[in-house]
Amino acid sequence: MIDAAQSNSRSFVIPRFEKPPLLGWLFLIAVLTFVAGSFRTVEIAPERVSRGFARVFQIGREMFPPRVDRIVPLIQQALITLQIATLGTLLGIGVSLVAGNYACRHVSHPRLTSSIRSCIAIVRTVPELIWGLLFVACFGLGPFAGVLAVAADTFGFCGRFFTEAFDDVEDRELEGLRGLGATPFGQFLALILPQSIPNLVHTSLFALERSVRASIVLGLVGAGGIGVELDVAMRLFRYDEASTVMLLILVLVLLIERISESVRRQIRPYSQAS
Repeated sequence: MIDAAQSNSRSFVIPRFEKPPLLGWLFLIAVLTFVAGSFRTVEIAPERVSRGFARVFQIGREMFPPRVDRIVPLIQQALITLQIATLGTLLGIGVSLVAGNYACRHVSHPRLTSSIRSCIAIVRTVPELIWGLLFVACFGLGPFAGVLAVAADTFGFCGRFFTEAFDDVEDRELEGLRGLGATPFGQFLALILPQSIPNLVHTSLFALERSVRASIVLGLVGAGGIGVELDVAMRLFRYDEASTVMLLILVLVLLIERISESVRRQIRPYSQAS
């Protein structure tokens, strides 16, 4: 009995961390050196922190009470932001569905699949602010540039997850359709797309939430919407009006999130069933 207890106690001994190799120590030293240098680069100083916090409280006092004499045009700009986000998201989702069909490993040629996936990866690496600057330079100031920037950002986001959802369909489920002589596009429409719809809806809703936030930021570079009003108010030191804009942004974002969450709850049973 004693031997059995001793053997059991040995089996539950907590393993110790192994001593890292020399390369691991060098990597750790490099990371710590980089972090230490970062503190010096960003110029963190106690006097700057104290002055900054004093300025924060001063601006906070100037923000309240919020200014409401321009509430109607500000609400109109908030609706424009929502329109930019909605149209850009729908356009990006449409392009993602087409690209996802050709990027799906089940029904597309390997070289074409690799090319489309590489294109999606390249688009995804570019932030929406850069897309906004590019489209403003090409098409001028206004909501149209914002819609294109949101569409490009949505394509990079949805294109990846749509493709993964299409790839999750098991190949053996497509064998019956292939035996009946279905074309690759017919296989996509008859089986791959219907099985992927719950995942597509989830991804699209998250994309819409991201697009609303992106549309606000894009207004700072002249792509239209309520972000323009926030930029102007801050530049002119009208902090009471800026607080009104921020409250409208908060309401808009929370509204979209609540609607998105409600829709996700409705489709959750279908997603679990699939």
